[in-house]
Amino acid sequence: MSQAITGQELAHAPVPSSAPPHRVTSEAPWVKWTLIGAAFLALLWVLVLPLIVVLTEALKQGWSVYIEALRDPDAMSALWLTLLVAAITVPLNTVFGIAAAWLITKFQFRGKGLLVTLIDLPFAISPVVGGLMYVLVFGAQGWLGPWLDEHDIKIIFALPGIILATLFITFPFVARELIPMMEDQGQQEEEAAVMLGARGWRIFWKVTLPNIKWGLLYGIILCNARAMGEFGAVSVVSGHIRGETNTLPLHVEILYNEYQFSASFAVASLLLLLALATLVLKSWFGRKRVH
Repeated sequence: MSQAITGQELAHAPVPSSAPPHRVTSEAPWVKWTLIGAAFLALLWVLVLPLIVVLTEALKQGWSVYIEALRDPDAMSALWLTLLVAAITVPLNTVFGIAAAWLITKFQFRGKGLLVTLIDLPFAISPVVGGLMYVLVFGAQGWLGPWLDEHDIKIIFALPGIILATLFITFPFVARELIPMMEDQGQQEEEAAVMLGARGWRIFWKVTLPNIKWGLLYGIILCNARAMGEFGAVSVVSGHIRGETNTLPLHVEILYNEYQFSASFAVASLLLLLALATLVLKSWFGRKRVH
């Protein structure tokens, strides 16, 4: 007996329903709205209100005081140092992140798990401990301190120490964004490029980089945000020398400890604006990465 479907049977076949899918939970609607309300209240209390307080206190004494606080030579020096450290550390960590992700996802070797663990190390220890490690190595009483002092090389309480501490704190961000992305993509496209005669850098620029560009930019944004806002590790190695080794977060702390509240909140608002710009870019790159 034939099992073929006739045209008449096909015409009378039921049409798939366009109704929305069934809910995956059985809770009442009030549970959902209660959780949403609790989440928004928590964000309002923990994030939004403190941001409003910062902006309100920064402008409490008027725009003239606000502008004067930002134009202060020490504030400008702190801003310049913050941007300089970010401009040095972010490209270095970008190169490291790409190289580490390429190595981990494209090659099999002994010690691969150890390398991944070491990349995650800054996530596991306190930034203050990270800064202290550099003091113990490069400080005046550290392992290399006498030799550095003999050759008049300054690392701790100088720009090199700040850069090293920031590098340590921020180097996982780019690698950690790229590793899962490159693992999910596999190696089929690179293998096809090799079969077509492509080699080395050509494969990276033409095949790998276009596939990871949004994740790479997302990681760079996160790395830059942490570099500009880092406090703990930089505080240990900077020496808090006004006009020389103070970044913006350290300058805010000094102003607040000196009871210059309006000036401290004004400089903090500058950090806030940088953070908001970073958040906008992060959200945009995040959507691009998903799509």
